[in-house]
Amino acid sequence: MDYRRVLQQVMSTAAPYVGEGKVADYIPELARVDPKQFGFAIATVDGRVFSDGDADVPFAIESVSKVFALALVLQRGDEKYWSRVRREPSGMAFNDLIELEVENGIPRNPFINPGAIVTTDQLLADTGDAVASARALLRAETGNPNIEVDSVTAESELRTGDRNRAIAYLMASFDNMANPVDLALDHYFRQCSISITCAELAKAGLVIARHGLRADGTRLLSESDARHVIALMATCGTYDEAGNFAYRVGLPTKSGVGGGLLAVVPNHCAVAAWGPGLDPKGNSISGAVALESFAHASGLAMY
Repeated sequence: MDYRRVLQQVMSTAAPYVGEGKVADYIPELARVDPKQFGFAIATVDGRVFSDGDADVPFAIESVSKVFALALVLQRGDEKYWSRVRREPSGMAFNDLIELEVENGIPRNPFINPGAIVTTDQLLADTGDAVASARALLRAETGNPNIEVDSVTAESELRTGDRNRAIAYLMASFDNMANPVDLALDHYFRQCSISITCAELAKAGLVIARHGLRADGTRLLSESDARHVIALMATCGTYDEAGNFAYRVGLPTKSGVGGGLLAVVPNHCAVAAWGPGLDPKGNSISGAVALESFAHASGLAMY
């Protein structure tokens, strides 16, 4: 595979879309991000990294962190976790309360906010420090020991997180929170505020592309659990646009409102795009165009 040629094609295709969309201005710190930035990175399972644009500019990982939190929970093999969250696409907004009420406080999947809060709550119960666990995983897989929570973004999330508080308290009313709500949400907000670059995100995603094998050759996940994460990325990873995104792009992907997108091609590579301008569903416009171009130029679309 000539990844340099593919990268050149991706950058050319995405260029007209850079700056389109709207930053996530309901989180004040994200509202300050320049939407005219764009980065793209490809990390291969044999250790090569190809990147261009603003691929070394740190941004808030936001909901892409949910992939790594889920992996850490599944690593522990606690089947009770799947009694707390389902594995179905939602079809509703990522912070919807109505569906959660109707379904007795059990979130549809781990990648919408209710499910992700449950995942962080479970990781906190399992480890005593959900944020430190996620941060340690990202540091190890990227090779960057300085990956850290952006305290300014975390404070911004905390100040504007009433919707997530409502979600968590609703789940607590159905006895689906293991920790005090405020404590679990503190870890959730800080997890989403981890600062990472596009190139680092692609390298971190290799743990999924390698079917659960870590950068040091040890195993984080069983092959079946890694396959389950990939399946959830494909069916639930891009909010309530997951079906259209799968149809259009053809790669299992997880998005975040910080503008990041992480896609994996098992046994080949992990790919990350970053463009802060979002579509109405919360997915990066330039990033989605870039992933679609990558899938076409590389011939690696999975479906």
